[in-house]
Amino acid sequence: MTEIATNDDIAAMSFEQALAALERIVDDLERGDVPLDQSIRIYERGEALKVHCEKLLKAAEDKVEKIRLSREGKPMGTEPLDSE
Repeated sequence: MTEIATNDDIAAMSFEQALAALERIVDDLERGDVPLDQSIRIYERGEALKVHCEKLLKAAEDKVEKIRLSREGKPMGTEPLDSE
């Protein structure tokens, strides 16, 4: 069963760590053998992990750029990926 911790540790987690913790929570909840009060706590932790993962993904997307090419096909700089 997933170990319950405060949500204070989530901010320090990498995307991979947070996703793995979220997957463990989903597995525990899907099994259905978790007492109701504990289910509520781990569901709330899962929500916090989901928000953290979304924040990390958004930050990564903001860093992704595409290379702009000149008419001759030579690189001439970068622009945000979704600038079209």
